[in-house]
Amino acid sequence: MTAETAPLAHSSNDVRNGVLIMLLGMLMFSLNDVMGKWLVSTYSVPQLMTIRSVAALIVLTPFFIKRGWRSLIQVDRPWLHALRSLLFAVDASAFYFAVAYMPLADAMTYWLAAPIYVAAASPFLLGEKVGWRRWTAILIGFAGVIVALEPSSKSFSLPALIALVGSAAFAFALLLGRTLRSTPDTTLIFWQLSGALIFSLVGVGANTAGWAPLDLEAVACLSLLGIVAMLAHILVSRSLKLADAATVVPLQYTLLFWAVVFGWMFFGDTPRWTVIVGAALIIASGLFIFFREQQLKRRSAPAQA
Repeated sequence: MTAETAPLAHSSNDVRNGVLIMLLGMLMFSLNDVMGKWLVSTYSVPQLMTIRSVAALIVLTPFFIKRGWRSLIQVDRPWLHALRSLLFAVDASAFYFAVAYMPLADAMTYWLAAPIYVAAASPFLLGEKVGWRRWTAILIGFAGVIVALEPSSKSFSLPALIALVGSAAFAFALLLGRTLRSTPDTTLIFWQLSGALIFSLVGVGANTAGWAPLDLEAVACLSLLGIVAMLAHILVSRSLKLADAATVVPLQYTLLFWAVVFGWMFFGDTPRWTVIVGAALIIASGLFIFFREQQLKRRSAPAQA
């Protein structure tokens, strides 16, 4: 849930459209989550991820052709691209596995902590300087994760541990994204989807339950899952081109609102008070870290003539 700062000059219409598009993107991501939770009750995560990835790749093929296949494959630092793709595949697979066994709001709370992990790891992996204010916010964010986890013998179940692993994988994928920020979006998406497909095919081969039978309706639903997720990514990217990151990135926390609403509407989930308190700490911490980084970027930016 991090993003690069968009260009500084935007018209009021662009900013308004950027806000609306970001809100729509978050709604699309939330619908993806609901569909995923519903579908994993019938289909294994590897099978779901396979069809999801194939559908997204098919829809985006015209854009890949326009870009040129050679430019998509022949990239600088291919191992970093491969690692980033693997981390995103682990992230998505872990999320779908987790929501099969826990409420949407619980799973989303763990994933909202990813920017906090990024801030904590960036001094060691990227050499970025983090002052005492952000370290305090990072510690508060980690406290929120612990509160939401509600440490007990039940908390350390396999779904909870997989949720934590998935959110950590997402965070490290975001870190790698910072080092690959000069790579065109089309190339990043191609590697991300291709990596997810390869990862899921390995999972299909290792799955002892086998491949569940599919009818046309099932293929359509699983394919729609990939298309919805792809559209959500496109909407977020477009939003960041229309408005400053400081304006639209905080709107990504509306994911938790939708997780609570849709979890209650479709699955009868009621969030525990510990999840609500933990989520509040995580959101407060994440917002402080984000706005502090934006403030420091403005201070370090060269004076405009």
